[in-house]
Amino acid sequence: MSSPARRRRLEVENIGDVTVVNFVDKKILDEQNIQIIGDELTSLVDVQGSKKILLNFSNVEYLSSAALGKLITLNKKLQQVAGKLILCHINDSIIEVFEITKLDKFFKIKKDETEGLNSF
Repeated sequence: MSSPARRRRLEVENIGDVTVVNFVDKKILDEQNIQIIGDELTSLVDVQGSKKILLNFSNVEYLSSAALGKLITLNKKLQQVAGKLILCHINDSIIEVFEITKLDKFFKIKKDETEGLNSF
């Protein structure tokens, strides 16, 4: 008996040389889902060779601190390959978490996808 296929947690689209990532889940809280998201994001750099990644949070309402850890790891990985990570469309409650943790200084955060794409 085969195991059920893992549902993708990210929708990935290439716009020019920028990889645009939309999150499928509204709540990124579950440890297993966060691990899957982390693996998918890492493979964008390691397997597909993406160097410019724009993460669009327009669908995300809640984000756990473990998910923030995956974003930090992704940002460091991109810096190692002279890449760039930009986040966009982050709602007020999540941006507050970024501000409290000072991660708003660590990440480049833009208002929307267009502004994000223009920032590369």
